[in-house]
Amino acid sequence: MKREKTVHAIDWANVEKYLRAHIEGLPDREMRVQKFTEGFSNLTYMIQIGDWKAVLRRPPFGYIPPKAHDMQREYRILEKIHPVYPYAPKPYIYSEDDEIMDKHFYLMEKKDGVVVDREIPEEFGNYPDVGKQMSEAIIAALSQLQNIDVKEAGLESLGKPDGYVERQVVGWKKRLDRAKTSGLRNVEDLEKWLADNIPENNKVSVIHNDFKLNNMMFDRDDPGKIIGVFDWEMATIGDPLTDLGSTLAYWSGEGDPYTGISSITSMPGFYSRREFLERYTKVSGMDVSNMDFYLTFGFYKLAGIMQQLYHRWEIGEVKDDRFSTLQQGVNNLIEMAEEAKDNKLL
Repeated sequence: MKREKTVHAIDWANVEKYLRAHIEGLPDREMRVQKFTEGFSNLTYMIQIGDWKAVLRRPPFGYIPPKAHDMQREYRILEKIHPVYPYAPKPYIYSEDDEIMDKHFYLMEKKDGVVVDREIPEEFGNYPDVGKQMSEAIIAALSQLQNIDVKEAGLESLGKPDGYVERQVVGWKKRLDRAKTSGLRNVEDLEKWLADNIPENNKVSVIHNDFKLNNMMFDRDDPGKIIGVFDWEMATIGDPLTDLGSTLAYWSGEGDPYTGISSITSMPGFYSRREFLERYTKVSGMDVSNMDFYLTFGFYKLAGIMQQLYHRWEIGEVKDDRFSTLQQGVNNLIEMAEEAKDNKLL
């Protein structure tokens, strides 16, 4: 059994020795490390040795729930996805040796572009219709992912598409039940509606499961061109409209209440959720007649994610004060799910 370590720092000299022993042709130069913003999830670092660059991904420090932050699964997914979807980075090496690091990790290629989150990058300042171009690029990238022939690409082992949506609804209800707090508004009617209205869909595609703006990288010289899609740890195969529902839930709109997340998509020039859906339907040819269900579930799932984070903060498992206001965000997401159920948001 591997021993547990209470490590809150990384021995980068040790990591460098490991990389040089397992990756051929690394330059004889000093290794430099830059930490990217990790948000609420995994830790991501840029590794640079001379002109050679890579990205290291690992779980956060401290306790993590069983099966969460599965770097090995993400690495194996990239091995399969990259050849048929080049936006996915090429994976280099995976390790779970706790003599190297307290948590398992992997390295992948470094894409050279810009990640967009809360503001328009300076590089895009002179482009007209930046929001429109970015909106259309995201829709195209999502549609391209969903058009991959799962069988032909050898991706059938990624998941079990039969009953996928029902399992998702049941699974997220269980997660929310385990993370309930006294300030959480009632969700029983919403959960019953979701369970009673699961659509039939025979379309099977790759599902990213976290397809949102700040998990993508754009070309520095073209806001209408995506060059990278990241965070593949939850990817599987199943109903593609669940990805669309999650993407729209993360897609902040003008006038949205506080939800614990923010995005530039609420700024003028970006597609509204309705415009996003209309464009997606045109590009993908997908039947979206049951979109009220998928958007409702998208908001409910996002509420579940935020509620888990808030619960961990409330019980003192994490000390990050960014989590302290998430309860109101969760309740607002549940209200938005109820509005989506009644077809008031599209």
